[in-house]
Amino acid sequence: MTLEVRDLTFRYPRGRADIFERLSVTFMPGATTAITGASGSGKSTLLYLLGLLMRPTAGQVLEDGLDLTAQPDGARSAWRADRVGFVFQDAMLDPAQTIVENVCEGAFYAARKGEPWPRRAKAMLEHAGVVARFDHRPGEISGGQAQRVALCRALLKRPAVVLADEPTGNLDSESADVVWSMLGAAANNGACVIIATHDQARAATCDELVRV
Repeated sequence: MTLEVRDLTFRYPRGRADIFERLSVTFMPGATTAITGASGSGKSTLLYLLGLLMRPTAGQVLEDGLDLTAQPDGARSAWRADRVGFVFQDAMLDPAQTIVENVCEGAFYAARKGEPWPRRAKAMLEHAGVVARFDHRPGEISGGQAQRVALCRALLKRPAVVLADEPTGNLDSESADVVWSMLGAAANNGACVIIATHDQARAATCDELVRV
């Protein structure tokens, strides 16, 4: 699966200038791509456009040549639920759910039935080094553990596309290493992994680099 943006332009309704203009990039499966740039350059915006959470002002987002931006809202939502794992800058966990329920939440929206999601979630949390009882809630774990839980949530359904917005920005080095390693493993398993980051040292370890 190849994900592509073609002649992509975006400006906010009251914006005075384009966030970016006529951007064309191809993101390959099995590779990590770092999105870098100054604060406000549009790194997060590009991820939201790639995940079909926003519509571009002009241009296209394509999967294997299919124009995803032209699809109706229902089809866009179904594609996102089935194909995309999103790691937000803040973990954005549901405080009312346990960490296992949080990890499973996104997978329940995927168009795949019969998967042992809770069992897989527990195994993934253990692999990620989340040292907590599975019935703990987000308020009972550290920020570093919360971000690992969020990453497990994004990766549980084995998405074709992983979009990570500053996933290590607020983490200590040990937690950041774990998160970065898990993103790399997702790419090694065939996912198209796209990471918005201001960390130039970590960006340099990616397969591709895109500056916006």
